Amino acid sequence: MTEIEANAWVSSSHRPMGFAEFVVLIAAIMALNPLAMDMMLPALPNIGQTLGIDAGNRLQAVLSTFLIGFGVGQLVVGTLSDRFGRRPVLLGGIAVYCIAGALAVAAPSFETLLLARLMQGLGTSATRVIATSVVRDCYAGRRMASVMSLAMMIFIAVPVIAPSLGQLVMLWVEWRGIFVVLLAYGLLVLTWSALRMPETLPLSGRKPLEIAEMLGAFRQTVTNRQTLGYALAAGCVVGSLFGYVFCAQQVFNEIFHLGHYFPLAFAAAAIGTAIAGFLNSRFVGRLGMRRISHGALVGFVAVAGIMLAAARLQMMPVSLFIALSACMMFAFGLMVANFTALAMEPQGHIAGTASSFYGSITTLLGIGIGTAIGQSYDGTLLPFTAGFFLCTLAALAVVLVAERGQLFKPHNAAI
Repeated sequence: MTEIEANAWVSSSHRPMGFAEFVVLIAAIMALNPLAMDMMLPALPNIGQTLGIDAGNRLQAVLSTFLIGFGVGQLVVGTLSDRFGRRPVLLGGIAVYCIAGALAVAAPSFETLLLARLMQGLGTSATRVIATSVVRDCYAGRRMASVMSLAMMIFIAVPVIAPSLGQLVMLWVEWRGIFVVLLAYGLLVLTWSALRMPETLPLSGRKPLEIAEMLGAFRQTVTNRQTLGYALAAGCVVGSLFGYVFCAQQVFNEIFHLGHYFPLAFAAAAIGTAIAGFLNSRFVGRLGMRRISHGALVGFVAVAGIMLAAARLQMMPVSLFIALSACMMFAFGLMVANFTALAMEPQGHIAGTASSFYGSITTLLGIGIGTAIGQSYDGTLLPFTAGFFLCTLAALAVVLVAERGQLFKPHNAAI
């Protein structure tokens, strides 16, 4: 996008920031979550040794507990932001994240570490919901999808490099140093947001904090076919991603014996998502959200089926596994921003509550599915790949229901 085009897209709602700073700040806020999630991956065995946890599947709780806090927090964050505004809720959430980071640095036991991770998840729930709500406050339609894609391109690059960053930190200090880095990054984003992020929800657009109003807003989101459908479909897709992340350290180290090369293999697979985010931002305005996301979903099903067949036939060298994983991540990158935009499109009048619902349903459903996949890990790829395939079939079925059996067909010129 040229500078002239970018200036034409600048919304007055986020001034004094220009388009570029707005996108980067939104991405930086959203990156708090995947950074806290994926930097921990190479540290799991070390955490187990330090805190006396020798079961690999139990160590997955360091990841799943974080996501539980993330999912539960989203249930109330959007409603609070619709009442009090985006800015105070955002700053409060990042502050909780920073406090939790300090607690994790000093955690004397596994249980205390899990408490800190739960708090970190609660804190990042505000960043996820508010970032989406702020974008919806400022943009709509394909412009909203393009802004989300540009932010996601930066945001999604984080999982690519996060495990390597975690591994790099542990070359110099023990695993607690990772939480020091996360705390420092949280303080940086908190300062930047406090200085530059304006309030994007005007007083006239705020909703009273009343039970009847809250239930009414949630009813509007639950009963909207498009919002509910894409939330459930995204939950199925996110579940496969969580299952991949939960098992990744065990799969790459126990099955493929990559050792310290695990972060590189993980990055090679995850790079597909960043590429997809870039391509989506370039083509969504021309092709529309439905064509791109539906095509990616069909491709996701096909690749997951190939992976399952290869696992059953025991014909899965590490190179093929990484290549297929990268293809699935590419498809995921094309779906995630567009599914979010499609779910939020009818909910501009209650963007905060709708964002809460969408984020909460996708995260909590994803945690349930991802945990089931992760805990079924038995030293082989079969449970892992079967879970992927079932998740993608379920997502495709839900989208077909939401779209009344018609895929790839835009409803209007905007989407």
